[in-house]
Amino acid sequence: QVQLVESGGGLVQPGGSLRLSCAASGIIFSRYAMGWYRQAPGKQRELVAAITTGASSTNYADSVKGRFSISKDNAKNTVYLQMNSLKPEDTAVYYCNAQSAPGWGGRNYWGQGTQVTVSS
Repeated sequence: QVQLVESGGGLVQPGGSLRLSCAASGIIFSRYAMGWYRQAPGKQRELVAAITTGASSTNYADSVKGRFSISKDNAKNTVYLQMNSLKPEDTAVYYCNAQSAPGWGGRNYWGQGTQVTVSS
């Protein structure tokens, strides 16, 4: 059974930092590109950051460039999102996503989400 379990969300003041973790099980983690998405109330889910299978390449939404950093530890089956200089507009439910290449089945999985609230 595939599981993606996010942790690390919470309430933080503007300018603060949080580190999200997503622990994967039931998949061959090294075959999956990983991403963090977020969804704020009344808005569509959007890509925040993504990292390739071997962690050689990353990409970020313009709104988080320079503030967020994604990393992937294939030995621990875990992907992280370090979030610095947080702003109220970063408030959302953050979701972990795992996507395998078509050659590996083209599978897509989601975590249950973790709430991040940035407020004073």
